[in-house]
Amino acid sequence: MRFFDAHCDTVINALDGDFDFVSGEGRAHVDLPRLLEAGFGVQIFAVFTSLGYRPGPDQDLPAYAERAIETIQGWAAASGGRLRVARTAADIRQAVATPPPNASGAMWGLIGLEGADPLGDRADNLAHFYHAGVRNLIPAWDDNAFSGAAFGSGRSLTPEGFKLIELAEELGVMVDVSHLSDAAFEQVCRVARRPFIASHSNCRAVSPHRRNLTDDMMRAVADRGGLMGINLAPTFLDPGYRTAWDAVMAPVAAAGMVAQREFEKKVAGRLEAIPLPAPEWIARHVQHAIRVGGEDCVGLGGDLDGIRDLPAGMSGVESYPLIPDLLARAGLTGRQVEKVCWRNMARVFTEVLPQRHDGT
Repeated sequence: MRFFDAHCDTVINALDGDFDFVSGEGRAHVDLPRLLEAGFGVQIFAVFTSLGYRPGPDQDLPAYAERAIETIQGWAAASGGRLRVARTAADIRQAVATPPPNASGAMWGLIGLEGADPLGDRADNLAHFYHAGVRNLIPAWDDNAFSGAAFGSGRSLTPEGFKLIELAEELGVMVDVSHLSDAAFEQVCRVARRPFIASHSNCRAVSPHRRNLTDDMMRAVADRGGLMGINLAPTFLDPGYRTAWDAVMAPVAAAGMVAQREFEKKVAGRLEAIPLPAPEWIARHVQHAIRVGGEDCVGLGGDLDGIRDLPAGMSGVESYPLIPDLLARAGLTGRQVEKVCWRNMARVFTEVLPQRHDGT
C-alpha cells in the first residue's frame, strides 16, 4: 500500500533539534528512510510559524518560513533523487503512477504553510511563497490578520482573509481549513470555488475536540469535493483520553499555547501515565466520516512530529502500514482502504494544483 499524508511538522523538528531527515539520524516521528520503507508516495511538510508561538514576536517570520522551505528543498537536493518536491498536478500524477516506494525508491514532498503569519497582513504576499514552492495553505494557526482560529477568539475571516482564499485558488494553492474557527470555516465555504481540505482534523461527533469537524462541516467539505485527513493525536481520537488529558492540564486551560507547552513539560509524568487509545479509534473516525460525507471525503493527516504521542503500538511513520489492515478489519473494502490511504488526497491535489510547471 502507498500513502499520501496531508500533514507533518518534521521540518520544524529539524530546525529546532539535532535531527537529520535524509539519513534518519536523530529522534523524530518521520524521516526519509522510514517514509520510503513504509511506502509513502507523497508527504505534505508543514512550515509552521505564528506570531504568538514560533519563532516568537521578536523574530522575522518570513525569513524563518523561507529557511524552513529551503530546508525541505535541501533535503530533496541531498536525497540522491529519493525525495522530490511536488509543485504541479503532473507531479502528483507521477507520484502515484509508479509502484509504491520502498527503501531504495523515491517519493514526493509537498510544502505547506501552517498559518499565513509570514505574509504579514497582505494576502498578495502569498505569491512570493507560491514561487518558493508552497502548495498548501492554512490561513491561521492562531488568530492573525486573515482569520480567527479554533484556539483563538473564534472570529471569522477578515476582508484580507477573503482575498487570501481567492488568491490561493487563483494560484493553485490548496486551501486548508484545519485550525480555523468554525465561523471562518463557514466563510471559506461561501467564498471557495474549488475543493479544499482539512488536513489534520477528525470527527467532532466521535471526539468533541474543538479542532475536529462537525458533521455539517464534513458534509460541506465533501460537497465541495474536498476531504479531511485523520489526525493521529490521542486527544483528537479518543474522548476518554481527552478528558483525562484535560484534567491534568486544567491549571493552564485558559492560558496561551506557549504556557500550555511549558506546563506539559512539568507534568510529563502524569500525562505519560494516561493509557494511550487503541489504534481502532482511527478506524472509528474513518467509518464516521464515510457515513457522513462518503468514501471520497477522508484521508490521512497524521500530524506526526507535531504531536506528543501516537495511538498504542504506533511509534512513527513506520507504523502507517498497520492502517490498511486496521481499516479492513473494520469492514472497509479494498478500494475504500486505498481511497483513505492515498487515492482521495491524490485526486483533490491533482484537481487543485497547477497543471504544469510555470518556471518557478
